Amino acid sequence: MARGEDVVSFGIGEPDFETPPFIAEAAIEAIRRGETRYTATEGTPVLRAAIVSYLERTEGLQYGPAEVMASVGAKQALYNALLALVDPGDAVLIPAPYWVSYPEQVRLAGGVPVTVPTDPARGYHLTVEDLEQAYRPGVRGLIVNSPNNPTGALVADTDARAIAAFCERHDLFVIADEIYHRLTYGPSPVTSLASLPGMRERTVIVNGVSKSYAMTGWRIGFAAGPSEVVAAMGRIQGQTTSNPTSVSQAAAAAALTGDDRSVDVMRRRFEARRHLMLAGLADMAGLHPVVPDGAFYIWVETGWLTGQHEGRPLADGDVLARFLLERARVAVVPGSGFGGPLAVRLSFAQSEERILEGLSRMKKVLQTSV
Repeated sequence: MARGEDVVSFGIGEPDFETPPFIAEAAIEAIRRGETRYTATEGTPVLRAAIVSYLERTEGLQYGPAEVMASVGAKQALYNALLALVDPGDAVLIPAPYWVSYPEQVRLAGGVPVTVPTDPARGYHLTVEDLEQAYRPGVRGLIVNSPNNPTGALVADTDARAIAAFCERHDLFVIADEIYHRLTYGPSPVTSLASLPGMRERTVIVNGVSKSYAMTGWRIGFAAGPSEVVAAMGRIQGQTTSNPTSVSQAAAAAALTGDDRSVDVMRRRFEARRHLMLAGLADMAGLHPVVPDGAFYIWVETGWLTGQHEGRPLADGDVLARFLLERARVAVVPGSGFGGPLAVRLSFAQSEERILEGLSRMKKVLQTSV
């Protein structure tokens, strides 16, 4: 792209839709009202009330204003939570494949990330058996991302209940990353661990407006959990970024309390693109796409590829990503950063036309190289 070449990007985890107009208009009105000054570190009362209302409406969870806070994106909420909950040397269970920042944030907080492998044969769905095998003395917490980035796997309801019992038995805190919880496909519901008996007092939910409302650049995330943990997270945020942008907070409050039809429209478009990309990938020998339950990614296992690139097997995700970029002008994300070196992640947050173009380019170069 730097040389002016046309690259189809299946890399970025960002909706290609515009922010719904009523949300943008709420930000414009906030500017006109002069809401351009510092706010409370944890967010405006209006936004925190909107978060409370949203969690009750979408998940049946009841929180008070002191149990929620806004942050500069969901990533900051995750980091705030880890800084508040992890003491030096504490181990934290991280199911793999995982979002790339989890292990590094645990390390930055002074903790020790413990990878929990999940089974490809089960579509990478996390089970209590996976956790039991990885558990060791010194484990203090668990990060659960459902739907998962990069695999799109949901934690099934029966598995969630067994995982909740596991967390109670070992007295673990849980950080539940639910940023994709509105983007699911199929009949399986998203079960929030915080909704299960005994879990509300040990769980911090992390969410935001970026994925469901096409608001990545607005940088608003939020968290909900026990008041003493949220208070500690607020003190940490007060010494780092302070409050999220005031105007973005007004837009986020409008999103969380406004008409949800735009969310469903985007979800249906993503679902159609999911089918389109799965069909195209299924037609490529040597690739094994994992059907995602949610989010807008497809995890593609590469272990059946037999070609070479620069003397290295294409079955290595890093090699395949470079090969596709150089030969097909298609960008994908290597799986190594997610804990899966023999895979790549493809995002279908692209127009149908670009998805078809990218798949066509991939098929052409793989047919001549495998």
